[in-house]
Amino acid sequence: MRQPFLGTHINKIDAKGRVSVPAAFRQVLADDAFPGVVCFPSYKAEAIEGCAMGFMSELSNSVDEYQLFSDEQETLSDVIFGTSASLAWDSNGRIQLPADLLEFARLDGTAAFVGMGKTFRIWEPEALARSQAERRAQARDRGLSLRLPNGRPRSEA
Repeated sequence: MRQPFLGTHINKIDAKGRVSVPAAFRQVLADDAFPGVVCFPSYKAEAIEGCAMGFMSELSNSVDEYQLFSDEQETLSDVIFGTSASLAWDSNGRIQLPADLLEFARLDGTAAFVGMGKTFRIWEPEALARSQAERRAQARDRGLSLRLPNGRPRSEA
């Protein structure tokens, strides 16, 4: 089982749109067949989604469960695969973010890489802070909790 993407890492973006992927994230991606990451605009946040090429294959299999040419299948295919970019590492562990992704996430000078388990997001740091504050409030207000594998609620562990 692949290790999860964890933590928040702030890195500089140079004038050409190159940014260093955090070493901890590169380590998670090291066993993937593709030497880099796949990125696409999030359809839930003003951020860039990032993942391994292997995870993209899992997403493709999930989309294939919808009827071919159905609205659901076409919509998900378009927003995930139609907007994805395969970004290979350079010799320094950097990727070059395409201009459309930089513009979508409003990235200019710095990027916040945020681990989300099987995926990660790349945020403009101030937008990330606002989003995290909103999510914490939602989790608290809804009383969200997780179940551990043995079935007990997390708060009882």
